[in-house]
Amino acid sequence: MEYSFTSVVLNIVKVLISMLCGGLIGLERARDRKPAGIRTLMLVAMGSALFMIVSLSLGTDSRVDPSRIAAQVVTGIGFLGAGAIIRERGSVVGMTTAASIWVTAAIGLTIGAGFFIEGIFITIVTYLVLGWLHRYINI
Repeated sequence: MEYSFTSVVLNIVKVLISMLCGGLIGLERARDRKPAGIRTLMLVAMGSALFMIVSLSLGTDSRVDPSRIAAQVVTGIGFLGAGAIIRERGSVVGMTTAASIWVTAAIGLTIGAGFFIEGIFITIVTYLVLGWLHRYINI
């Protein structure tokens, strides 16, 4: 593994951008007083980005498959999302919170892989779906 000042700075930028994206989604969730808010979704995005950075860094060794760590993030986030889903008075609540956690992890992985524009775009789309769609379309 080779480290250069440029690669370290780029990795820090990836983590910071993913935190901002997670924070924006968390801001929308917190505004609606949902359990997974700013701090939770910032941590999910940051952790996912960091796992992707480490995965790609280890993937330079021919004996390591970089996709395995990213795949485990998806599994781990599934458990976190499942914890957000509860059954209350005959109905299921928390599905949107679980989906928010899931998409925020995907955004973190995307940005951690270096796809900044795609990650930021999906953050904006997610923010619009959670906020605008919820407020202006009664389904």
